[in-house]
Amino acid sequence: MGNDVIGINADNVTAWMADNVGAVGPLTFELIAGGRSNLTYRVTDATGKHFALRRPPTSHVLPTAHDMVREHTIITALHPQGIPVATPLGLCTDEAVNERPFYVMEFVEGAILRDRKDAENAFDVPTREVIGANLASTLVRLHEVDIEEAGLSSLARHDGYIERQLKRWRTQFDQMQVEGYGHGGLVEAVGAQLAASIPTQQRVSIVHGDYRLDNTVLDEHGRVKAILDWEICTLGDPMADLGLLLVYWSERSDASAALLGAAPTTADGFANRAGVLEAYAKHTSLDVSHVSYYQAFGYWKLACILQGVFARYSAGATAGDTGSVSEFPTHITMLAELAKQTLEQG
Repeated sequence: MGNDVIGINADNVTAWMADNVGAVGPLTFELIAGGRSNLTYRVTDATGKHFALRRPPTSHVLPTAHDMVREHTIITALHPQGIPVATPLGLCTDEAVNERPFYVMEFVEGAILRDRKDAENAFDVPTREVIGANLASTLVRLHEVDIEEAGLSSLARHDGYIERQLKRWRTQFDQMQVEGYGHGGLVEAVGAQLAASIPTQQRVSIVHGDYRLDNTVLDEHGRVKAILDWEICTLGDPMADLGLLLVYWSERSDASAALLGAAPTTADGFANRAGVLEAYAKHTSLDVSHVSYYQAFGYWKLACILQGVFARYSAGATAGDTGSVSEFPTHITMLAELAKQTLEQG
């Protein structure tokens, strides 16, 4: 495991970690999160100490994507603000060491809930009952970080977040068409509805971009110990994070169950969406009355993302994944319909 792990030059990285983060060789490396996103490894040194190492994918890397310096800058800025992130330990920008920049941070032990079985195995019902409220209040804390004080004011533009997001994902959807799968123009129509009714942005906040239960590490009491995956963090409208959290906060009766599967939040004890929203509202001065718009936007954005995945797979770019994508067109249409329903019911 130590010298034959994809994406790691074991000798070079061992020497760098010994010099820069105090790791004691020899080191072993285990890939624990991979795919087309950034890669995360658990690194164990000779004393048994664990570290986490993040690097870009080994292929298909766009020039502006998977920016390790940016991701490291964000968690380094947020750590002293009291936001639960893994303690950053070191950044390597010398590509001679490991082909691409990488950074090392504390390895945070705890529970990551990816499905209902994980939730049932990790926590009893009374503990599950507090997870939603804690996740919501932690998100409020992130949104209240003073971007000037944290040194993150120049991270991104401060205005027009939803407008830019709508344009970005609509462009990607248009570029990722697959012959014979047009979804009846529904995605385009919902995108136009969203563009015509954008709420006023109340605040410029740090927006995680993918804040959901399985992007957090929980302690034994069900509290957020660390927020993970800062790859698409930016500045923008905090309600976008809240809306996406509600999209992923599945309930057993959801029509999206076929797509999102046995989500951890469908286990007994978890609050429903209304409870999560109430917990967020309790801790913020922001007006959450338009959150249904942002939830609709979240469903629509997922439809666009899934279209891109379907188009790449249809073109043969499977990245070694042999899983079936035959249901993707149905799921894309379903997400667009959920977006339309949520927008119109809001």
